[in-house]
Amino acid sequence: MATKIRLQRHGKKGKPFFHLVAADSRAKRDGKFIEKLGTYNPTANPAIIDIDFENTLKWVQTGAEMTNTARAILSYKGVLYKNHLLNGVKKGALTAEQVEERFTKWVSDKESKIQNKKDGLAKNAAAEKIAKQKAEEEANAAKAAEIAAKNTPEVEEPTVEETQSEEQAATEEASSTEETSAVEETPTAGDAPAEESTEEESAE
Repeated sequence: MATKIRLQRHGKKGKPFFHLVAADSRAKRDGKFIEKLGTYNPTANPAIIDIDFENTLKWVQTGAEMTNTARAILSYKGVLYKNHLLNGVKKGALTAEQVEERFTKWVSDKESKIQNKKDGLAKNAAAEKIAKQKAEEEANAAKAAEIAAKNTPEVEEPTVEETQSEEQAATEEASSTEETSAVEETPTAGDAPAEESTEEESAE
């Protein structure tokens, strides 16, 4: 009986959730399976993968086939790398101690990369939140300014015609004032004879 490691889909529409199973290669995708090996949630960031490492490794060592997605998941979790190291022990290229040492180092590096990715995502999320708050504050300020502008009464500016009329009236008023001053400064006809008669009386 050919055995295949593959995914079975569960979850709601638009929110897929998968079970990693070992099943008969002739069975339907979501049909009967031999053993459930873990779960896979691709909607999370980063994706959440939880598998039974030892049981999955045993199925790989017995020659179980894998779908492309299942192979990628097992490679991500280190199952394929551990199987590769154990094959090296069978060939005499490595010892069990070397296998454990190399695999422990691989796991440590992998966890470090995952943690760095999580930290980067958290940092980006915080930056996006700050930018969103700033945008909301600017939008609120613009809205408040718009409301204040609507509530403020408009001051009508004089038109060009009104301005010209005011300038013309001011010019006419100034001309009238100048004419009045000129009339007041001009001597009257009765003033001159009076001065002449005074001079004649002085001569006598």
